[in-house]
Amino acid sequence: MAGVDTSPEVMLTFYRRLYPFKSIFNWLNHEHAPTRLFTNREFAFTLPGDVYLRYNSFSAVEELKKQVCHLNPTRFEVGPVYSLRPRDKKSARPGMFNPLQRELVFDIDMTDYDPVRTCCSGADICRRCWVFIALAVKVLDAAIREQFGYEDLLWVYSGRRGIHLWISDKEAMELTDDQRKALVGWMTVLHGGQESSKKLNVRSGSRSLPPPLQTAVDILKETFTDLILSDQNLFASKEGYEILLEQIPDSQTVSHLRGKWASDPDRSSEDKWQDFKKEVKGYEKGSSQRVRSSLSCDIHLLMNIRQNNLLAAMEDIILFYTYPRIDAEVSKHRNHLLKAPFCVHPKTGRVCVPVDPQRIEDFDPESVPTVNQLLQELDTFRGTEGETMEHHSGTAFQSGSNIHLIAISDWERTSLKPYVDIMDKHALRLMERVRQEKRGKGTAILDFPST
Repeated sequence: MAGVDTSPEVMLTFYRRLYPFKSIFNWLNHEHAPTRLFTNREFAFTLPGDVYLRYNSFSAVEELKKQVCHLNPTRFEVGPVYSLRPRDKKSARPGMFNPLQRELVFDIDMTDYDPVRTCCSGADICRRCWVFIALAVKVLDAAIREQFGYEDLLWVYSGRRGIHLWISDKEAMELTDDQRKALVGWMTVLHGGQESSKKLNVRSGSRSLPPPLQTAVDILKETFTDLILSDQNLFASKEGYEILLEQIPDSQTVSHLRGKWASDPDRSSEDKWQDFKKEVKGYEKGSSQRVRSSLSCDIHLLMNIRQNNLLAAMEDIILFYTYPRIDAEVSKHRNHLLKAPFCVHPKTGRVCVPVDPQRIEDFDPESVPTVNQLLQELDTFRGTEGETMEHHSGTAFQSGSNIHLIAISDWERTSLKPYVDIMDKHALRLMERVRQEKRGKGTAILDFPST
């Protein structure tokens, strides 16, 4: 991104003035006073020159901030809660230093959608292809809540081309590696990351989809026409429609469609999809493929099987092009490190901000504030107010003859505020859950309003 300045001087000012350390602490710790969820938590720092420092841990949020400002990393990552403090790893007895808890995390990266997008490729992203990410959020958020009962989900834009999900429910944090592997395997239809593939593995023949995937198809098919056929126009080229034909399990149908499309190269993606639908309906309505009662039972059965296979293929195609492409390796292991929210992406300068899944379709990655924009907003505010501010300043108001000062953080004076508010509301919910559990009041949780 042209004009982005993520120099050490800029980053140090950002960490000192704008990074919401207290919000991060509340989210990770689930309580006001430090617990093992924070003190035994691993933090890893990436320094200029690709120097990587692992197994850092801190007794309090003030220590974390002090160390971040001292090291001034290009970014830092959050890891698991260990049986011992990570900084004591070298002195631990063999077998005594193990990961115990970790948020269940998911990573959706736009580069895994390169085979099914035409507007951008590689690290580039725009509003058009962001629809793939928005669909992934809608499908995964609903599936995880409904299938596993998890409630404490935090979605965070990665700062460039993807999105991360952190699940903080107690049950999710205590999952073993094997349990995480099984869970993500259940959620995966088409692998992303290094395991990216071109084939689905969701059913045998025409067998019905599992109910969760059928629910996903019902969500995805609403957008399939606009996104895949109209906007991305994926089947317009020969290369594009050949990938589509690979997903059709009937050689006669494939041969017929390939011949038709080769003879009419100007047919749009929507036209070609309608051609395929007509082939499927042909088994019901007739022409040479119509099934009559006078045919033998064996032929009748064969025709029904072919039709059911094609109907199933239509659903599978919708899943292939639009279902979330999960990087499973990120989710399988408790000791996997993931970039902390509110870090700055070094290439774009954009902050990794939390997003509201209920409004994900309105989210524009290109409108996310950059570190330079935030510092400029802070300088503009200083100039307007004519005041010299520290990283925690105040707003004055008068009541009678008394002047009161309300302390506020610098980030509250910038466009970072609505994103920190999302994090704070999420953290408050986690903290309220712990408070209620300690009081023995079951699962009664305050209903914090959504943003």
